[in-house]
Amino acid sequence: MKQFDYLVLGSGIAGLTFALKVAPQGRVAIVTKKDRAESNTNYAQGGIASVTSQEDSFESHVRDTLAAGAGLCKEKVVRTIVEEGPACIAELIELGMKFSEREIPATPGALELDLGKEGGHSKRRILHAKDVTGREIERALLDAVSHQPNIEIFENHIAIDLITSQKLGYVGANRCLGAYVFDKKNNCVTTFSAPVTVLATGGCGKVYLYTTNPDIATGDGVAMAYRAGASIANMEFVQFHPTCLYHPNAKSFLISEAVRGEGGVLKTLNGQEFMDAVHPMKSLAPRDIVARAIDSEMKKSGADCVHLDITHKSAKFIIERFPNIYSTCLRYGIDITKEPIPVVPAAHYQCGGVVTNVDGATDIAGLFAVGEAACTGLHGANRLASNSLLEALVCAHRAAANIMASPPDKSELKIPLWQSGQATNADELVVVAHNWDEIRRLMWDYVGIVRTNKRLQRAQKRIANLQEEIHEYYWNFIVTADLLELRNIATVAELIVRCALVRPESRGLNYNLDFPNPNPEWAQRDSVVRRAP
Repeated sequence: MKQFDYLVLGSGIAGLTFALKVAPQGRVAIVTKKDRAESNTNYAQGGIASVTSQEDSFESHVRDTLAAGAGLCKEKVVRTIVEEGPACIAELIELGMKFSEREIPATPGALELDLGKEGGHSKRRILHAKDVTGREIERALLDAVSHQPNIEIFENHIAIDLITSQKLGYVGANRCLGAYVFDKKNNCVTTFSAPVTVLATGGCGKVYLYTTNPDIATGDGVAMAYRAGASIANMEFVQFHPTCLYHPNAKSFLISEAVRGEGGVLKTLNGQEFMDAVHPMKSLAPRDIVARAIDSEMKKSGADCVHLDITHKSAKFIIERFPNIYSTCLRYGIDITKEPIPVVPAAHYQCGGVVTNVDGATDIAGLFAVGEAACTGLHGANRLASNSLLEALVCAHRAAANIMASPPDKSELKIPLWQSGQATNADELVVVAHNWDEIRRLMWDYVGIVRTNKRLQRAQKRIANLQEEIHEYYWNFIVTADLLELRNIATVAELIVRCALVRPESRGLNYNLDFPNPNPEWAQRDSVVRRAP
């Protein structure tokens, strides 16, 4: 049994920010699946959207967010996050975060923030560190954490399930007491107890066959919260990033939206621009529109990809602005200063998640969710580019402030240690590998960018059958990291399909050919699902 004041699951921007804020008041455990820097944050290229220029305004940022969210954003939440963003960014800079700067044209030698522009934004407001913003944020936060004696990081640990009073059979309101955690290195299960548990577990991109996300993105927080009885909402809104590098040897490499923000143009393989006829913002239209347009173009032509062309810009500009993208593409034999980049859409970001308020509180006492794992109402039916890191930063700050202002009492309830019972070592690991592959493939084929009810129902049946197998396997054999992640992606796949079947319309990222138009009755209406008691 390990006892802490705060248990944080995840080591991205949300988890690390929260941990740093509360550490002066108590002992913090950060549980992370691989090494401490492995997170969705680390792979974020574009940047953080925030109002830092006199040419911009909160009103403009709010308006752009609401437009992208297709009538489903909670405006009060949007305003709170947008307006509190600059102060949180200032704190991040104080911690050592270095954003890219440029010389002020009229004042030689003087510098200002180099603000980028991305799809759906009406102004330049993306703070970035060239094209490795996430990596730089992770570096700054981890450096700050390393100087905080009250924080202990448990690497190569994966949470199995949340421990709740209801699960343990105690009467009264359901309360989170901690989590059972699998220690991969020592092959054992540790019980973590804490009055505050924070899900900062990121997204679920690995539920799909093609994704920009790292291997860790298996929706663990959402799956655990659902099993614990928390409300989950809007999981049908999975954002497919329009531009993932298409190359047989490239795995999940994102071509940042900032490339289009700096003038990159989408073209067919024979060089025709096709976004002009789709949206007034052309290649910089919101992501759902661009992804559907690329999907449609590929289906019409039978091509495996489309091209993103920025060769009209100078080689010096491209290499200085996108050093990571340039060097990575060059490694695969593509010189982006001279030839277009082959791209395809790939699963990128979940707009839904565990239902929380803007302070990260869920409907289970003692359980909080921040970052991509949470559904605050900021993103609505489609996330505006680079609002995700902003949300993680602001909501982690608010969650910490509110918890410290009113700390929960420590529970006196007795927590039993993990029991393996009659479980034995797995004898057929091929079952896990096969089911993992089948779920990801059927989600890509049946629950992708464009959906139909028939495809969704087929997916639902197959997922239910697979879950039976996984459930039996889980209880018969000793847990492994692969089995735990398989169990979680099956749960998240079920939730995405359930939410998609609940919503009788096309809105934002949920495009259903059986209901091709938005339904006014579903504006401002979330698709909330809960586990049956």
